Amino acid sequence: MIERIKALLGGGREQVPARAAPDEGQAAVAALLVEAAVMDERFDPAEQATILDLLKGRFGLDDTETAELLAAARERVAQSSQLFAFTRVVTDRFSFEERVELMEMLWQVAYADGELDDFEANLLRRVAGLIHVSDRDSGAARKRAMARLGLAAG
Repeated sequence: MIERIKALLGGGREQVPARAAPDEGQAAVAALLVEAAVMDERFDPAEQATILDLLKGRFGLDDTETAELLAAARERVAQSSQLFAFTRVVTDRFSFEERVELMEMLWQVAYADGELDDFEANLLRRVAGLIHVSDRDSGAARKRAMARLGLAAG
């Protein structure tokens, strides 16, 4: 850190490599997961832990990278009021199967606190449409997410 500051101020000759920014696809997925978590105007520890686990598992990140990705996603969501930028990246970069997997991840976040808020359900329906996942496939992803969380499908 000191070396980076010295290099920026011209006090050090050594070039300090910048940390790699998260992949645009990872950033979009993380932002959508955060959006699902905050849709009910709460971001509780269960939702945060679920997002960290999902990002770490899906992208093979270490704890630091995962925490940084989550922090960046929270900032992006706070600065943006539109889903389209995030869903466009997902649609452009992910296969259909990966988009269905994303829906399952989103359902897991929505149910992480044990209940599904109407705003969360509405968001997930909109995201499914924007990333071209049918209601049927989204519903199947929802059932898998609920089973993974040990919740009864209703």
